[in-house]
Amino acid sequence: MSYEVVLEDKYYLRELIESISLKDSLDQISYEASIQLKVPSEGLSIAPGQNIRISGVPYSGTTKVHLLNPGVVWACNSSNKSTKHINLQVYDKTIYLVKSEDEFLFPAKGTASQRLKKYAKEWKIQLGNVPDTKKELNKATYRAQAIYNMITADLRETVKAGGEMYIPRMTPAGLELFRIGSNTTVWKLEAIEEVSQLRTLEGAITKVKVIGSGDESKQTSEDLPSQFLAVVKSADLIPKLGTLQKIAQDGDIKTVAAANKLGKAMLTGIQETFSVSGLDINTLRAGDKVELSGMGLIVMSVSHELGDSGHMSLELGSMEYVKRRYFLNYG
Repeated sequence: MSYEVVLEDKYYLRELIESISLKDSLDQISYEASIQLKVPSEGLSIAPGQNIRISGVPYSGTTKVHLLNPGVVWACNSSNKSTKHINLQVYDKTIYLVKSEDEFLFPAKGTASQRLKKYAKEWKIQLGNVPDTKKELNKATYRAQAIYNMITADLRETVKAGGEMYIPRMTPAGLELFRIGSNTTVWKLEAIEEVSQLRTLEGAITKVKVIGSGDESKQTSEDLPSQFLAVVKSADLIPKLGTLQKIAQDGDIKTVAAANKLGKAMLTGIQETFSVSGLDINTLRAGDKVELSGMGLIVMSVSHELGDSGHMSLELGSMEYVKRRYFLNYG
């Protein structure tokens, strides 16, 4: 196998590898791997908490690159029939931000980039490339919750304020913010086994009512109906698709202009996604842009089955679909 697994920076396990799979999604922060190893007669000592990395030769490349690094062994599952095997559940080290809780209080006007640096400093996490997300955020009071949830809230508020879409990624250089669709190499998906297209009204929105923090003083009684900052509807979509109404309640929205902007951004017609399976491009990650039949699409989830003739499965959507689904989604 043209892949390498290294434990604690000194134990090279290539000859023991039976299978490796990698999973990534815009719903998760941590890159996940499942590694199955054959246990030699002299035994194999691996324990949760140990450092581990996975490397491989990229599709159409010649030299190995890091695919998951730095990683941590999260769980070990051994089995013994005629031959003993061990299956490792591995995550990149952002898993500590998913599994750890804390409290943070932020004043208004800071950015998601600045807050990420604060989280990293408190948790002694090395940072790589952290671009300026630019949009100033409102005051935030984060009580006991996963740090990952705080990062997600900051990045969603950035998009609601008109900023770019970013996701956190762990790299050998440290924790980075990756702007969705900004990968330098955009792969054309050609070696495909199967493509399926889903078109549905599920998730379509043709009318939006927005409740913001500016309405709080008007809510004098629980018996009274909500006061809306804005009601936005599509003159084009309603005659074709009917009225599919969403109520967006957001304390970050304080003005009528902001409410109208949010409502317009949420309007959407028929939802279209693509599922693709084919020859593996082992460096593809969730958030990357690809090209399918001339369309520029974003990888929403990817599953790699690594090997000399590897296989991958992708879920793809447009940039606007990704924005609505992952950054402007109100319950």
